[in-house]
Amino acid sequence: MCAGVRLRQFIDLGFTPLANAFLRADQLQEPEAHYPLQVSQCEDCGLAQLTHVVSPEILYRRDYPYESSVTQAGRRHWQEFADSACGQMALTDRDLVIDIGSNVGFLLECFRDNGMRVLGIDPSSNIVRIAEKRGVETWDEFFGPHVVKRILQEKGKAALVTATNVFAHIDKLRDFMSAVSDLLADNGVFILEAPHLGHLVQSLEFDTIYHEHVSYLSLKPLLRFFDTCAMEVFDVQERDIHGGSFRIFVSRAGRYPVRDSVREMLAWENEAGLYDAPVLAEFAAKVAANRSALARLLHDLKHRGKRIAGVSAPAKGMTLLNYCHIGPELLDFVTEKSRLKIGRYTPGMHIPVLEDEALVRHKVDYALLLAWNFAEEIMGNLEDFARQGGQFILPVPGPRVVARSRTARHAASSPIQIREMQWKSVTRS
Repeated sequence: MCAGVRLRQFIDLGFTPLANAFLRADQLQEPEAHYPLQVSQCEDCGLAQLTHVVSPEILYRRDYPYESSVTQAGRRHWQEFADSACGQMALTDRDLVIDIGSNVGFLLECFRDNGMRVLGIDPSSNIVRIAEKRGVETWDEFFGPHVVKRILQEKGKAALVTATNVFAHIDKLRDFMSAVSDLLADNGVFILEAPHLGHLVQSLEFDTIYHEHVSYLSLKPLLRFFDTCAMEVFDVQERDIHGGSFRIFVSRAGRYPVRDSVREMLAWENEAGLYDAPVLAEFAAKVAANRSALARLLHDLKHRGKRIAGVSAPAKGMTLLNYCHIGPELLDFVTEKSRLKIGRYTPGMHIPVLEDEALVRHKVDYALLLAWNFAEEIMGNLEDFARQGGQFILPVPGPRVVARSRTARHAASSPIQIREMQWKSVTRS
């Protein structure tokens, strides 16, 4: 981001496979590539970043299995994003909204429902086909100058360019922002949204580290970076999606008044010590302790004859399984709602992926919630599992068993109160 070379490594999660490289049965005996998963911080600008970058051609062009609209919480989030952006920017039906890394097009659907002209750009061909079936025009491309030239010729300048959970995936950020600047109208706005480094560190969200996430973003390095691009952060908003994210509003320098939220978040980052080596070293030590505690819990339950399965198979879950060495000897299977993953095997650990109903059919005792960021909704969807006595294990920020406090079925949008129990009290019973 700043071209600095003074990098200080603060966590090493070993060599892991690509988090979204789910395997077919006929691929299980083939060689499986593993890559180093280490994060360093730039001592000049403060950006946390991977020390090894995997080619995007490998990451996104090979049968990509991620869908951004599987959960109701996710869909509500994207609807709020579109509604609030349209209101804040006073967009009209003449305005063009471009979403980079648009996935299945749900966010753009929400903008289109607000009357905007929309276009998605995404490099994953199978995902693009899903978006097109939804009626969202999507170009099967990596975003760059050649795409911008075509957009300007066919669509004109964009009033709004969005990149949700995409900006942190980009290696060559300066080239990326040059293309965004060319695409934006004079008063246009670029909005990026991504998990915040502060939540990763403070809530021990180490499983959000995987090869697609090249950077682990915070405000301080972004302010410096956008300044060098003749652009300016004029607003910052916090969101609770994905364990704690922030939404950054960027324009050409001087176009909009800078809100107090920018100064306030920068002060919070400094107070939290996100750029201090001892704080990051303590984070790494806690991650190692988490791995040991989770392994003890799962091995103890297995020794007592309990059946354990994983619930959901997000990319973050694959980091957790591989770093903690949790394989089929501990988890009988992993369940999923996404048809793109059911019937496959998890990368590295090779655990079969089944449908959610398998939890009840196989009389599972404990479900390890790999998508802990959607725990309330997932637990609400698994009422039958809970009714037959099934309990849930949350792995982050520390492994613990939780049980629902109410047995009546709730809508997935309703908050679910959970009773937490320290894992040590469970293993002693």
